[in-house]
Amino acid sequence: MTLDANYDRLQHTANYDAIVRELLGVKSYGLERKKSYSLTSLKENIQHIDEEFMEALNEILVKEGHRIKKKEEEELRVKVDSYVLESTVHFPTDVTLLLDSARKAIETIEQLSAWGGKSEDDDLLGWRKSSYWKRTMKNQSRSLSRIIWGGGKRKEERIKKASKAYIKSAQVINRKVKESHDELLKKPLSSRILAKMEMLSYYEEMLDKHIGLIERRLIKGEKIPHEEKLFSIFEPYTEWINKGKSGNRVELGLKVAVCTDQFGFVLHHQVMQKQEDVHVAISLTQKIKKRYEIGSLSFDKGYWSKENWEELKTEAGYLVMPKKGKKNAEETERESNKKFKQLRHQHSAVESNINSLEHHSLNRCPDKGLSNFRKYTALGIVAYNLHKLGNILLEEKQKDEKRRLPRAA
Repeated sequence: MTLDANYDRLQHTANYDAIVRELLGVKSYGLERKKSYSLTSLKENIQHIDEEFMEALNEILVKEGHRIKKKEEEELRVKVDSYVLESTVHFPTDVTLLLDSARKAIETIEQLSAWGGKSEDDDLLGWRKSSYWKRTMKNQSRSLSRIIWGGGKRKEERIKKASKAYIKSAQVINRKVKESHDELLKKPLSSRILAKMEMLSYYEEMLDKHIGLIERRLIKGEKIPHEEKLFSIFEPYTEWINKGKSGNRVELGLKVAVCTDQFGFVLHHQVMQKQEDVHVAISLTQKIKKRYEIGSLSFDKGYWSKENWEELKTEAGYLVMPKKGKKNAEETERESNKKFKQLRHQHSAVESNINSLEHHSLNRCPDKGLSNFRKYTALGIVAYNLHKLGNILLEEKQKDEKRRLPRAA
């Protein structure tokens, strides 16, 4: 992650980099190559690293950095901000999500059939035309999308006609999937097939959900409430986030709050699921205080609330939390204070730290599932701090070498 590498590069490094292989305890000399790591093996082993271990390791790295850089009487100036770590998903619409649901349901049935779920007449549970159904759904999805995003006469009428045809095909597939599911349940099933059946139940649920959403939105003309929408059937934790950036840019993933100090180290982070900045200010402060002595703590306006200010003003050293909206005389005087203004100006340094995190692979998570999303985030924070500590050690080494040089006459 320090190199912003993907799993393919990691595999190449593990199999061909002599120094890394020595660290792994694999001898790389001699004519015969000893032990090679498969891509699957690497991914599965990395997933065994848990979030708690990474947080403990991160604390060790930060404290070592402070031992070198921080003066004994120097106070920590902590800055808190959040950004979006994207998940690996395509741009979602209910039309494409229905296609995903139908495709995965059919592919799961095909896999179950291949594992021994064939019916007596060897008809693949009635799915000999599975390729045809997938192709039909894909063609109808593309046609409907073109009409929706295009122009022309009688557009609303054409959208309704194409939507009805698309929903009809999806309903046929949905009915066939449920029939196959019921037929499979009558057979003796292994644990592997039962696990796959759980996935099939999930795709059935997604089929039902998106058939209903398309019918309500495109045929009945309803406006779907945001909380009813899903933005990926593969990464269902994904949120639609618009942070007000230029171009009204939308990001798909989860917000991550990071707390950094004046030396650039990330002291703590928190993955925010269905939370806004204002909801995490107190919990973040409490967790940082357990580990570090804080001299000052700065937030941006997104973290402001009266409750947050009242709770933290005596808990976080010198608190910088600009108020949203109109200020009274006391608040204006407080925010005009020289120290407040100085720390508020210094707060923008956290943006540089976030940009650096994004260059340490924390721009998009390639791993699947919420638990792996959290692990990947913790791993990226450790990689960033490890890189930061390495730079500090190199600087110290260069300073020592300069001190040893003889002075010019």
